[in-house]
Amino acid sequence: MRRRHVGWAAGAAAAVLVAAGAITYAVAEDSGGTDTATPAAGSADAGFARDMAVHHQQAVEMSYIVRDRTKNEEVRRLAYDIAQTQANQRGMLLGWLDLWGLPKVSADPPMTWMGMGDMPAGEDGALMPGMATNAEMKKLGTLNGKQAEVFYLQLMTDHHKGGVHMAQGCAAKCAVGVEKRLAQGMVEAQQSEIELMAGMLKERGAQPRS
Repeated sequence: MRRRHVGWAAGAAAAVLVAAGAITYAVAEDSGGTDTATPAAGSADAGFARDMAVHHQQAVEMSYIVRDRTKNEEVRRLAYDIAQTQANQRGMLLGWLDLWGLPKVSADPPMTWMGMGDMPAGEDGALMPGMATNAEMKKLGTLNGKQAEVFYLQLMTDHHKGGVHMAQGCAAKCAVGVEKRLAQGMVEAQQSEIELMAGMLKERGAQPRS
């Protein structure tokens, strides 16, 4: 039974990656500036691109940390898939900012484009919803084996929940069609991964933190 379940989980992870990859590459064939006027620096399109690029970067870092802390192929495969998908999407988001001639940083607080710029400043490096703190990232780098797997899956579940919230905001507020489609694809792919990680946590006698 265990071998069959691992095989199913691996297949599910592969299916999620294929779906995410298909979304990413389909969007990449489009141009970020052809289906609407160039967005303004304070627009939802620019704000989402800047904020999600930062959010994605932490997911990539977290995923590469856990790959060095466990030999479990199921977790290593998931971490690699997340790192590759989010690094690719991050490149697209930053590329659009370049295409639009807009800065990659803003003086406005994170999430201002979602009407959340007045939220309390992030604690210990957690700049946006779902992001891990610096202390949590450091702790992940000290754990090994099952402990590292559980903590990574919990952190990444929180991270994905925050990412889904942001992507839903862009899907509703962004004006550039290609970016709206990427955001909706992020929602669907990350919700699937949240479900997958819930099952992986349950296997390890754990559960999401929230």
